[in-house]
Amino acid sequence: MSSALPDTYEVLTVPEVMAALRMSRSKVYDLIRSGTLPSYTEGRSRRVPADSFRTYIRSKLQEAA
Repeated sequence: MSSALPDTYEVLTVPEVMAALRMSRSKVYDLIRSGTLPSYTEGRSRRVPADSFRTYIRSKLQEAA
């Protein structure tokens, strides 16, 4: 599976998640609000741990199988 992000990233910004998932900002924040995509706030910035991002992708692939 090809990724739009380097494997070395530990945390992602919302715009990076939007680009990688090809989703709108509001959809990404819906995933965050629902707890489907765990994240945290650093100052005024929202961050998504790369492991949480990868777990989300794996769960979507399992749902589709």
